[in-house]
Amino acid sequence: MSKSTRENPADGLAFTPEPPYYAAVFTSVRRTTDSSGYAAMADRMIELASEQPGFLGVESVRNANGVGITVSYWASLDAIRDWRVHAEHRVAQSQGRSTWYREYRLRICRVERDLHFNSNENA
Repeated sequence: MSKSTRENPADGLAFTPEPPYYAAVFTSVRRTTDSSGYAAMADRMIELASEQPGFLGVESVRNANGVGITVSYWASLDAIRDWRVHAEHRVAQSQGRSTWYREYRLRICRVERDLHFNSNENA
């Protein structure tokens, strides 16, 4: 059974428990104009999310074209709903729509299977 943690290990992949659990997949395209404050807000949202009951971990990437994918892992749908309506998160959502994002999608998924490979563990 995998260890559950609120922090990412050095390789950047979140530790998650045995399924089932949930993933919130946030895919976005950034505007090319104003990105001031974005990094600080993103860091704050990860910090805040990690304090929420049911938060399991997060993985995030962004390419040179401004397309990003952030996957946060949660113990339940209720935990995701509570995060969605958190007051400070609501402020970030509003600012994202008005300032930083040209487009985004949010997909909520139930993780049924979780396979892991690490060449360091299997050498």
